[in-house]
Amino acid sequence: MQNYLIKNISIVNEGRIIVGDILIKNNRIEKIAANIQPSFLVTEINGTGKYLLPGAIDDQVHFREPGLTHKATIYTEAKAAVAGGVTSFMEMPNTIPPAFTQELLEEKYAIAAQHSLANYSFFMGTSNNNADEVLKTNDKKRDVCGVKIFMGASTGNLLVDNYLTLDKLFRETEVLISTHCEEEKIIKQNLEKIKQEKKELTASDHPLIRNDEACFESSLTAIQFAKKYDTRLHILHISTEKELQLFTNLIPLKDKRITAEVCVHHLHFTSDDYARLGNLIKCNPAIKSPHNKEALWKALLDDRLDLIATDHAPHTWAEKNEPYEKAHAGLPLVQHPLLLMLHYVKQGRIGLEKVVEKMSHAVATCFQIAERGFIREGYFADLVIVDLNESTLVSKDNILYKCGWSPLEGFRFPAAITHTFINGDLVYGNGSFDESNRGARLIFNR
Repeated sequence: MQNYLIKNISIVNEGRIIVGDILIKNNRIEKIAANIQPSFLVTEINGTGKYLLPGAIDDQVHFREPGLTHKATIYTEAKAAVAGGVTSFMEMPNTIPPAFTQELLEEKYAIAAQHSLANYSFFMGTSNNNADEVLKTNDKKRDVCGVKIFMGASTGNLLVDNYLTLDKLFRETEVLISTHCEEEKIIKQNLEKIKQEKKELTASDHPLIRNDEACFESSLTAIQFAKKYDTRLHILHISTEKELQLFTNLIPLKDKRITAEVCVHHLHFTSDDYARLGNLIKCNPAIKSPHNKEALWKALLDDRLDLIATDHAPHTWAEKNEPYEKAHAGLPLVQHPLLLMLHYVKQGRIGLEKVVEKMSHAVATCFQIAERGFIREGYFADLVIVDLNESTLVSKDNILYKCGWSPLEGFRFPAAITHTFINGDLVYGNGSFDESNRGARLIFNR
C-alpha cells in the first residue's frame, strides 16, 4: 500500500473551504494541516488550483447482479461510480432472485467483496410474506444499511401492498426503512383513463400516469406508519412539490426520524425533456412538470430534502427503445452525479459546500455510516479531487456503464474528476484505474 501527500489543495468539508495538505497513511487520513512534512515515504500529489471533497455516497443504486447481468454487474457499475467520484454505494434488493433471505443478501455481499472497486452495502428486501426473515436484519447487524420496501412501482412479490405486513414491518423493524412511494391503485386508474382517451401512449404520458397524487398518497401512508411506531424512515427520490409539505427543516438531521432524498435527474430534467429524450428518461417516480423541479431545488437548499442520490437503474438500449408501455423504467447515472452538481455550482445555483453536505456528510449522518463521509483525521480516506478549470464531455467513448449509454450524452460538464481514493488507495487517477484492491463493506453506528 502506498501512502500519499496531497499538497496545497482547497479542502471542502463541513461548511468550509480551507487550503492545506492531507496526509494519507494505512487507508486513513493521517493528518490535515498546512505544509505537512512526513517522516515516511509518500507519493506526492500537487493539488494547487483543485478541490478535495469527501467521496460521494450514493444510497440508492440498482447494479442488477445477480440475475440481470445483461444490463449491469456490480463490477461494471462500481467502476463507473468510482470514475464519477462516488466512493460508496447502497444497492437495492430487486435482483433475480430478490434479496428476500439473509442467505441471498449475503451472496450479494460476497460478489461485492470479490468485484467492487467502491465500498458497498445492500438493502434487505421485503415482500408481503417474508416479514419474519426481514426482522433478522436488526440492530445487531451493523453491516447492513437497512430494509427496502417497494410501496409502489414494482411487480410480483417485490410490491408490498398488504397493510398487515406493512404494519408489522414498521412496528418491529429495528433498522432504517427506505421506501419507494407511489400508490399503485392511483397509477392503475390513471393508466386506464388515459388509455381510453388515446390510441397509443408515449413517454410524455408517464408523469400523468404516475402523477403527483400517487406519490403524495403513498408517502403520506409511509409517514403515518412511521409516526405511529416512531420508526426510522427514509423516503427515496421525492419528485413532487406536493410531497414537500410532509417534511421539515426545523429539526437537525441527526435527530430526524423521517428523512427524504432527491435524485439528480429530478433536479435536472423536467417533463419538457420527454419530447427530446422520450423513454430514455422514463423512470419511477416519473420526471414531472417544471414547477416540481423548482420546488425540489428550493427544498434541497432549505434542508427539507436531506440528501442527493441517483437511483442508478441501467437497462439495455433495446429495452429502453421498446414502445412506451414495454420500455423499462430507469436511468443510468452513477458515473455523473457529482459532475452534474458541479455544473450547478458553476451556474451559481448551489454552493460547493452544500454539494458536499448533501452527497457525503448528510448520507453518512442519515445512515449512521462509521468513519466515512467527512474529511477528518482518523477517518477512512475516501476522497475525490476535482478540477473546476477543466471540462468533461459525456460520450460513448467514456461511458463505463455496461449498458453503454446515458441520457446525458453530449452534455459537457464544466469540471473534471481527476482522482478518486477508496480507503486510501488511488483507485482512479487521470483516467486510469488501479484495480489491485477492492472496496470495503460499510459499517453502521447503531
